[in-house]
Amino acid sequence: MRRKIPSLQALACFDAAARHESYTRAAQELALTQSAVSRQIAALEDYLGIALFRRTRHGVALTLGGADYARQIAPRLQALERDTLDAMSRQGTAGSISLAAVPTFATRWLMPRLPQLANSHPELVVHIETRTRPFLFADTGFDAALYSGTAEQVANWAGTRATALIEEEVVPVCAPALLGGRKRLQPRDLTGLPLLQQSTRPEAWRQWFEAMGVEAPAALSGPRYELYSMTAAAAAQGLGLALVPRLLIEPELARGELVVACPRPLKSGRTYWLVLPDRGEPRPALAAFAAWLQQAAKG
Repeated sequence: MRRKIPSLQALACFDAAARHESYTRAAQELALTQSAVSRQIAALEDYLGIALFRRTRHGVALTLGGADYARQIAPRLQALERDTLDAMSRQGTAGSISLAAVPTFATRWLMPRLPQLANSHPELVVHIETRTRPFLFADTGFDAALYSGTAEQVANWAGTRATALIEEEVVPVCAPALLGGRKRLQPRDLTGLPLLQQSTRPEAWRQWFEAMGVEAPAALSGPRYELYSMTAAAAAQGLGLALVPRLLIEPELARGELVVACPRPLKSGRTYWLVLPDRGEPRPALAAFAAWLQQAAKG
């Protein structure tokens, strides 16, 4: 049965015009004439039977139907482009891997180890995009995911199987100047210093102080940052104490930009996982990557 899909050229013109809300800028992006873009969009409107744009004093604006359609097709065009580039990049190799990953773990832990992968598996190409929440593999082009969460969370991720890589352990760190000349602090000493909060882990400091047996009325106070990399950067600038996984701040510790304020780490209850879709044996490229990753996680 013939698929009910408009031409890709028309979709590309509409996508560009929708993003810019301008036929002129869409034409510039696509290296077409404005009239060519206009004709493609008119043909698409005729195909769909709805108006995608309305004329304004300053050009064009999306209709409600046009805005909905633009929002729906944009990720699909991006996925199609990614899959096309993926196919082009293989060029007879064993294949490439599309990986979804939590951002800080990807940049701070995985990236420094990718040269080792290139040396041991030069045939592999790994494409990485950030994802912080579970998703349906069937709805994406991803082959695997690096995810941070509890055992319960990965168990509830439908249609997947997960392998534990590294158990997360957080430790208080700060800029050396914040210690005021002291080499180490006791847990109770931290209650008098500014605390930097992780917005995705709002209870982290409270849990750490409770585990240390210390009352800390201000455990939930302080500026909040979305990513561990932001929290670590703020701590390195002397803004306060950060509670972060040591494995994510190895460069800052090595350079002396951050120091361990109190050598009392705490297991956070979370783990970094390799998550694969549960659909039989992985293809050879993915199996090789998974084996390498598990070995790298062992240190």
